[in-house]
Amino acid sequence: MKFFGWLLALLVAGAIAGAAVVAVGLAMAYPNLPDVSELADYRPKLPMRVYSSEGALLGEFGEERRNLTPISEIPKVMVDAVLAIEDTRFFEHSGVDYKGMARALLANLGREKAQGASTITMQVARNVYLSSEKTYTRKIYEILLTLKLEHTLSKNQILEIYMNQIYLGNRAYGFSAASETYFGKPLKDVTVAEAAMLAGLPKAPSAYNPISNPKRARIRQLYIIDRMEENHFITPAQASQAREESLKIRSSYADNRVHAEYVAEMARQLIFAQYGSEAYTRGLNVYTTLIASDQEKAYEALRKGIMDYEKRQHYRGPEKFITLPAAGQERDEAIDEVLAQHPDNGNILSAVVLEAAPRKVVVIRADGDPIEITGDGLKPVQSGLSDKAPPNTKLRPGAVVRIMETAKKTFELTQLPEVEGAFVSLDPRSGAIKALVGGFDFDKNKFNHVTQAWRQPGSSFKPFIYSAALEKGFSPTTVINDAPLSFPGSAGQQPWEPKNSDGRFDGPMTMRQALARSKNLVTIRVMQSVGPKKAQEWVTKFGFDADKQPPYLPMALGAGSVTPMQMVAAYSVFANGGHRVNPYLIAKITDHRGNVLSEFAPPATEDLPRAIDARNAFVMDSLLQDVARYGTAAKAQAQLKRPDIYGKTGTTNDSVDAWFAGFQPTNAAVVWMGYDNPRSLGAREYGGGLSLPIWINYMQHALKDVPVAKMTPPSGLLNVGGDWLYEEYARSAPNLGLDSPASTAGTMVPPPNSEERNKILDLFRN
Repeated sequence: MKFFGWLLALLVAGAIAGAAVVAVGLAMAYPNLPDVSELADYRPKLPMRVYSSEGALLGEFGEERRNLTPISEIPKVMVDAVLAIEDTRFFEHSGVDYKGMARALLANLGREKAQGASTITMQVARNVYLSSEKTYTRKIYEILLTLKLEHTLSKNQILEIYMNQIYLGNRAYGFSAASETYFGKPLKDVTVAEAAMLAGLPKAPSAYNPISNPKRARIRQLYIIDRMEENHFITPAQASQAREESLKIRSSYADNRVHAEYVAEMARQLIFAQYGSEAYTRGLNVYTTLIASDQEKAYEALRKGIMDYEKRQHYRGPEKFITLPAAGQERDEAIDEVLAQHPDNGNILSAVVLEAAPRKVVVIRADGDPIEITGDGLKPVQSGLSDKAPPNTKLRPGAVVRIMETAKKTFELTQLPEVEGAFVSLDPRSGAIKALVGGFDFDKNKFNHVTQAWRQPGSSFKPFIYSAALEKGFSPTTVINDAPLSFPGSAGQQPWEPKNSDGRFDGPMTMRQALARSKNLVTIRVMQSVGPKKAQEWVTKFGFDADKQPPYLPMALGAGSVTPMQMVAAYSVFANGGHRVNPYLIAKITDHRGNVLSEFAPPATEDLPRAIDARNAFVMDSLLQDVARYGTAAKAQAQLKRPDIYGKTGTTNDSVDAWFAGFQPTNAAVVWMGYDNPRSLGAREYGGGLSLPIWINYMQHALKDVPVAKMTPPSGLLNVGGDWLYEEYARSAPNLGLDSPASTAGTMVPPPNSEERNKILDLFRN
């Protein structure tokens, strides 16, 4: 008996000593715990988001994809799903669930399915302040932090932090971001089945990811639905319905996003320049001037135009060849692996050839369903089906190819294009950018051709030379001779003899006719009369760089360098009555709570700086209207079926660059096509056939409900014989190239000085 007494005393003493040691340890550790009061004003890392003017998401930048959502806005079904699987007694315990710990211990000892012992508060403590290492010291700190959190914050505050902080895979932090990531819908709209799927992610975001591991995610979802029913969060009928519901999982986070990758990157650079690295963590919302529907149409139109051109090119062959194993799992894995290395490019899908014959090709996609392609669907790759095709272009089993769905819902074989393009449109009254596509595909080529590509504008530059001529006394009725010109070479160089694109010389014609028909020889004579230096000074009024426009005669034919952004701003001067606009993209910046940090309101059009006289703009508009009515861009008015369309085609020497620049008074837009390493687009490829259809495709959408605009003639103009002239020049408009029979016959005109001649030849040697 004495023995048991001593034993009991020893046990009590040991317990007291142990408790004392723990108490001392806790007393020493507690003061060293971090200050958790800052969580009362919870501010996690929030990404920068870029939106269209209507609020459509264009891009997101930051390590963590997160939507900070107050607990009051998180639906009850989502909270119930989380509590059912993570912490059923959350609102009952004081942070540490001793009953849950005992239950988990017994389950582990009995090798049953453990339900976990970490409470939501413990997970918050761990995720916010501690590492994931599994040590006794860290566990003690976790418990202490948990108690401190429960003492400092309310249950709803703790739950709000958890619901926004937890990592749920695919860069999504918090259930609101996860709902967008996996279902493409706001959290407030999730169903019981979707909530259960999301609630299964915290335990192992990778293992239960519904995109990469749908089977395991489904098993865990069903278990959570069971738990929700057991805890009376949902009725048996709701549980049954949730088990049967078919979920629509997004295959990509960008599935429903507006294609504005170049715009998002432009916005990112602008905001980073202002806010530095904080731009990626402060939760800034950047609202651009973009119109989402216009942007989508611009993206589609540019890609269609490029792919239409691509169909006329020779087939360059498959992207890769693999050896196909025999049918079965090994073959499926080989196909999946190679297609992962060659991802889809928008609507240009990757596939592997299973069978190849001159009249039928069978390909397979990652989903395992074979696709049979016949007839017209084989035309783009016909050379690759020939018996004489070289090995690197021959279509055969194991070839990695591209396919596209046609308007008839069949498929055709194609290839990724090498050619590039650019599209930009803006409101010429303010400079607000409405749509911008910097290239065929941002992931393929991040070079923004709208802002970074310096290219020769060709004939699309001619209107600015004609504009300069108006100030020198020219008018639309001025007669100019379309006859040959020749500039002799020197020191073994060939003479420069500029030609018209149609190869013809049509003799005397009005300036209106010459611009509509894009006559090079007429434009050069106009340039000679204006003077290259004066012309250089004049074009800078439109925003062009003087050093990119050398003051020599070839500048008249677009031999200088411009960007598409410069061109759309320059044509806006004609569109808005002569005012200079500065294109702008950012309209407003707010913080994550919606507080406005900065906002830009453009001045009224009449308050913008004047670039050219209103009379000049009006007369040029009438000339550009005829280009789109019966000239090189006649398809524009014919297809759009409205008279308020103005513009000019442009094609450089050897068809290296193809342009169309034009406007309606509420929308100016420019299209460019060419190769990054300049080379000919083809002997019969012109701006009117390549770029103009893209422009028309876009404008059919952008101008759908826009009323027809009519230009009002400003004071200081006279209408003589149905055409417009400056009052002061009405009786003395010059004629060019008509002074002598020699000039009319097209013989040599007085050459420029030696320095100018050499510069001209240098510009045209390429």
